[in-house]
Amino acid sequence: MTRLNRFSAALAVVVFFLFLLEACTQKEVAPQSDDAAAATDAAQYKVSDEVKKQFVKLGFDASDIRMIPDASLDGGKSGKMNYLLEGDIVITPENLESMLVSPLHSLGAVNEQYHTTNLVTPSPRTIRVLGWNGGSNALDSKMITGLQLAIANYRALYGPTFQLNFTLAFGTNSTGYDIVVYKVTGAAGGQAGFPAGGNPYKWVQIRTGTSAYNTDVMEHVMTHEIGHCLGLRHTDWFNRALSCGGAVSNEGAGSIGAIHVPETPTGYDANSVMTACFSATETGEFGLYDRIALRSLY
Repeated sequence: MTRLNRFSAALAVVVFFLFLLEACTQKEVAPQSDDAAAATDAAQYKVSDEVKKQFVKLGFDASDIRMIPDASLDGGKSGKMNYLLEGDIVITPENLESMLVSPLHSLGAVNEQYHTTNLVTPSPRTIRVLGWNGGSNALDSKMITGLQLAIANYRALYGPTFQLNFTLAFGTNSTGYDIVVYKVTGAAGGQAGFPAGGNPYKWVQIRTGTSAYNTDVMEHVMTHEIGHCLGLRHTDWFNRALSCGGAVSNEGAGSIGAIHVPETPTGYDANSVMTACFSATETGEFGLYDRIALRSLY
């Protein structure tokens, strides 16, 4: 977390408390949609205790789970509802079902880099990314720059050991694109999901509050959310207090769905772009073991 200057002992306590509260909600706040009616409709859906237990078994923190409408920019509302967990991860009922029946298991909540049972196939493959540039969901100038830098991060990995080739375009027709990044109203952070059917999760929301931070932070959030689209989990899924601070509920045993990536070491990596929360001092760049993890997977 970012450290602030102390002007006095009493002031330092107040400043630290307020900063900690703000920093730990950057990815944990519930995202706000431009469609207030849709949010109201979502509130009537209650997640059963059985479903919560299933998510805990998968290693997710179900304490803040809620239902959100499944909607796309070009297709409108589908009437389907999805789960939102950990502040920025969308999981469809199909995602949940596939993870529950997967034979893959983790090695325990001590290793550094993790992925879900759902990955992108085949590899090699081209991942086509679209930045939305029309209407109220158009990316602002800082978001455009952050997305360009994030795609540059993934392009820099491309080669014999990472065979996902990223392209980037801007427009309002998502046909033929694998990932679409667009703006919504809300506190700093973003929202994305995990792959399904071998394809990346398509819809990445970046909230307007993120533009209050510098370009490096924007790059970090963009890179982080695209990482989820490829199947990466939070590196501190087993204890989000490591990056978020404060009292964060345990995310379960991770017996399924939080799979250690080979060749990444044990312990917490504060340099990872996939930590659950971020600070105002992020560089926007992959940590060493982020790159190792992605090359191992793809």
